[in-house]
Amino acid sequence: MSDDWLALQFEDHRTHLRAVAYRMLGSTTEADDAVQESWLRVARAGTAGVDNLGGWLTTVVARVCLDMLRSRTARREQPLPRDRAVAVNGADPEHEALLADTVGPALLVVLDTLAPAERLAFVLHDLFAIPFDEIAPLVGRSPAAARQLASRARRRVQGAESRSPAADDVRRQRTVVDAFTAASRQGDFEALLAVLDPEVVMRADAAAVDLSLATRSRGAAPLADVMLGRQAVADVFLHRAKHTRRALIDGEAGLVWWACGEVRGVFPFTVADGRVVEIGIVMDPDRVRAFDIELLAD
Repeated sequence: MSDDWLALQFEDHRTHLRAVAYRMLGSTTEADDAVQESWLRVARAGTAGVDNLGGWLTTVVARVCLDMLRSRTARREQPLPRDRAVAVNGADPEHEALLADTVGPALLVVLDTLAPAERLAFVLHDLFAIPFDEIAPLVGRSPAAARQLASRARRRVQGAESRSPAADDVRRQRTVVDAFTAASRQGDFEALLAVLDPEVVMRADAAAVDLSLATRSRGAAPLADVMLGRQAVADVFLHRAKHTRRALIDGEAGLVWWACGEVRGVFPFTVADGRVVEIGIVMDPDRVRAFDIELLAD
């Protein structure tokens, strides 16, 4: 297909792509940059083997936006004033005013608190009806995990209007994870049991199980891919948090295994009612890199 045809097709989709980018980034300037970068990638790649051009272009701009979100450091773009949002979709003011009620600057303030993968999953699925099967490759997760990212983001968006904002949820999670870490490091088995739910579940990937078998010391509790109950989980984690660091993992409180100056393993926690109800152990390098990790001060 000719370059002129592709350019025309891209222009036909530009309004939609800019809307996706704006919802992802919260800035018209960055949205324009993302769309332009997407065009450069599309022009280089061509459309061979593409059956759904609109869907494919959406995934391209989503990847670009995800890269931009992950590269943000100290500077974070502020949501635009409401009257600046009118031109985003090229719609008339009345249509844009209605749209702003659900996807305007107020929502962008909340979206800015989400981890990049959460934000992408929520925006693409809840605002643009992209299936989780298509979102999953973008965030390097399974469709089920992508669904969980969107669900977690949705709860935070909804919680922003309640008296228990997401920041408070994270603080409560960190309190529980900190208690777990202290009990593990101090070898306080009773304190470790107290912070674990009676039906706690621990899930380890194959890389973690293999590493455990290779480095298991005499008398240490064996590691299995799934372990149930606080007694079994406490046995595994007793004295084993010495080389971990506190972190936000996809926006949730958790721990990472820090070795040789880098993250070598990830321990996502699920906390409910003041206790740990699920712990993951992820050691596979590709899966570790797929997480959005923010190290916290000890």
